[in-house]
Amino acid sequence: MNTLNVLGLTKFYGDKPALATVSFDACSGDFIGLLGANGAGKSTLIKCLSGVLTPSSGDIFFNKRSIVTSRTWCQYRIGYLPESPSGFEDLTVAEFVKFSAASHGLSGAEYKQAVIMVAEDLELKSLSRSRLADLSKGLRQRVWLAQALVHDPDILFLDEPTDGLDPIQKVALRRYILEIAKNKIVIMSTHVLEEAEAMCGRLLIMNNGHIVKDGSTNDFLDAAGQLESSIIEYAS
Repeated sequence: MNTLNVLGLTKFYGDKPALATVSFDACSGDFIGLLGANGAGKSTLIKCLSGVLTPSSGDIFFNKRSIVTSRTWCQYRIGYLPESPSGFEDLTVAEFVKFSAASHGLSGAEYKQAVIMVAEDLELKSLSRSRLADLSKGLRQRVWLAQALVHDPDILFLDEPTDGLDPIQKVALRRYILEIAKNKIVIMSTHVLEEAEAMCGRLLIMNNGHIVKDGSTNDFLDAAGQLESSIIEYAS
């Protein structure tokens, strides 16, 4: 059983707090939706959780190991899909996925098998020699998801994973994420309420850097089975 404990997490940009004493816990099997208006602190929270940003104060513990003091150990076990991912444009798909596998500590037969499996699962084999710069947004999103999953992480952070995808691509990606997420901790930021309704068992609603509501997704649904009224109430 993997555990995540977030304790008093605060992050300042200059003198402005983007996160203000955020605390919550999660464990294996939790699929958590992170909701809130633009600027609420969702992306900053995910960047801190994944070790991309160092918090101004507070800490994050994965299996009781601090990501502040044991960042490399934690990041070997974390998968992170950033919002609107870009970069590594001159690498081919195969090179990028292999780079991610090696960066997460894989080597030898384990490394080779992981690269093969994620390419098969996300249907990337035909794109292996294509440069990231030459891919459509939907294909690029699949490749960046591959880099987040190639090492079979115990905890997965997804920042707007279906942003810019067409409806067919969104459905396929949601199904895949739900399938691989069953024994992981997953935290997903999304603006798509139907996505949160369909995928998340628990919601954290953010406003001005605070978690203002934390509970089961069912607790937020109105009589019509929708989230809209709750989000307006807590996030605005």
